[in-house]
Parts: sequence; structure tokens; C-alpha cells
Amino acid sequence: PLYSPSIAYKGGRYTWSWLIWQDESINYDDQVQFIDLASKMGFEYTLVDNWWDERIGRERIAELSRYAQDRGVSLLLWYNSNGSENDAPQTPRDCMSTSIARHREMAWLRSIGVKGIKVDFFGGDKQQTMQLYEDILADANLYGLQVIFHGCTLPRGWERMYPNFVASEAVLASENVFFNPYHAKNEGVELTLHPFIRNAVASMDWGGVIMNKYISRDNKSRHKRATSDMFEIATAITNQSEVNCIAMQPNNLGELPAEEIELLKTMPTQWDETRFIDGYPGRYVVMARRHADRWYVAALNGTPETLSLDLSLPMLDGTAFTLYTDGSKKNYNAMKSTKVKLKLAPMSGALIK
Repeated sequence: PLYSPSIAYKGGRYTWSWLIWQDESINYDDQVQFIDLASKMGFEYTLVDNWWDERIGRERIAELSRYAQDRGVSLLLWYNSNGSENDAPQTPRDCMSTSIARHREMAWLRSIGVKGIKVDFFGGDKQQTMQLYEDILADANLYGLQVIFHGCTLPRGWERMYPNFVASEAVLASENVFFNPYHAKNEGVELTLHPFIRNAVASMDWGGVIMNKYISRDNKSRHKRATSDMFEIATAITNQSEVNCIAMQPNNLGELPAEEIELLKTMPTQWDETRFIDGYPGRYVVMARRHADRWYVAALNGTPETLSLDLSLPMLDGTAFTLYTDGSKKNYNAMKSTKVKLKLAPMSGALIK
């Protein structure tokens, strides 16, 4: 590491209104709903996205942070990176581009209990922009703030270099599932591609395990999600970020099966070991990750065909486990040599734990 962590940074899950509810959700009452959702799910964070300084205001953001903390949730706040190469209009602007502005802003964030920032819209890979990434990270560490970057370059080794670095977007991410039906239809392809390319390089903030059936606030209009529930839940394992977005909506609490809710409630985000099991980029992937002494195996089928797999899982030898697929759960007794036959419907997934 280039510096020591100022505090013990905490991984976890976050809720995020903007992905499905968009800019109109950046108001106090809607954010309360997503804080309450995080609290009910046992998630650690809620991300409040762009325009919060204008649509909610700084005094009420401080109030919202207190509300969240009273419920065991901490806020993450969005910022525009700005600087001379960035004229994006979304606010807050001009809080991250100079040292004086950063220290003033970050001191205030610490004072109201905010635990992290998402900084967006970086203007290229010039040396001054690359220096801005490091300056933001180093200054944020002084105030105990974790950092997620969006609209940004591909990071290389930053998890090792900067203790408060969480992840970067650096990918055509989940917001495109909202904006364009093409990306919704191809989510299976994209999320079976990134474990081999983008996420193999560094932590990736894809931005959401999407549980709405329709990509809309009312969950019945606009285009439909193409992937199954278990596909989405399994991406919480295949997509690696130690502060990971579970993009549930408040309505999901009353709509999802109890077992799916429980899987999301207990999903880790920090892993001690990762093993590749099987896969082909853009078609399917099976990978195993270990959290403490428990292994999680996730499988995704991004193709339009049913996929049959014979999996050898030596990490589960001598351990009882459960296989979850869409609408089904099967318990396995411990085996000396663990082998599982898995059938995955098109655009579906499975989880073993």
C-alpha cells in the first residue's frame, strides 16, 4: 500500500434508487425508502446519486445521514469529479478537483457520518487525470472515506495500492440495462463475459443485482428483464466488489420468494479465495469463492439454450451443501469426491452454498 488505512474500512452491500427510479428519486422521502430497505435487509450502505445537493440539500442530507445511522445504515454520496476536462452539469460540482475543495468537503462528510463517495465523469487518461484519482483516494483516506469511481479508466492494482479504494465502473454497466432494451436482452452475454476480462483485472462496480421483473419503478412498464432471479443473485458472487450493489427496490420485499430474500441478506462481498470452475467468455461461467470457511459456487448461463454441466467441486469435499436454482432447492450430503450435474435454463443461474 502507498499509505496506511486511517480506519478499518468495512465492506458490504448497498441499495441504490437511481438505477431504476432515476433522477426523480433523488429526494428525501424516496431515499428514506431505500435506507429502510437496506436496514430490513441488513445491508450496510445506501448510495444517494447525483443532484442530491440541489434536490435534497446539505442540511437535509445531514438529517438523512442521521436517519440512516439510527437504522444501522451509512450513506455513500455521489460527486462530479469536474476539473478542466469535465463540463458535465450534474451536481455536486467542483468539490473534488482541488485539494482545498476536497479537504473542506471531506471534513463535512466525516462530520455527518458519511462513509464513502462515488466520484464520476473523469476526462480521459491524461497524467493530470490519473493524478486526480490518487489525490482523491489519498485525501479521502484522511477522513475515513471509501471511494468508488465511475465514468473512469480501468484500474490496475489499485486495491493493493490504496486501502480505501473499493472499485471502479470502467465497464458498460447496469445503467445501460435501464436505458436500452438491447443491453437488457444481452445482460446474460455481458455478465458471462466480464469475469474473464474486465473483472479479472480489478474490482468492478457493475452497479446492481436487479430483482425487478421490469426495468421500471412500477415494475410493470418499460422493457422486461431478460435474466432469471437466480442469474441475478449469482452475479453477486461472479461480480467482485467489496462494497457491492444489490439493486433491490422496496417493492421486492413483498414480491420475492423468502429463500431469495434470505440469500441476498446473507451474501458476502469480501472473499478469501477464488477458483475458476468452468466457462466460456460471453456464454457461461462457473466460479467458486470462499468467505472465511464457507464456499459459494455461482453459475451463469448467458445463452438462449439450456446448458448441461458436469461440475467437479473438490473444495466442497466432505461438506454438505445446498444447490439453489430458479424455483428449486436441493440439499446434498457430504461426498468424498464432490460432483454435481447442473442443468441451467436459458439466461438463468445457480448458486451452491
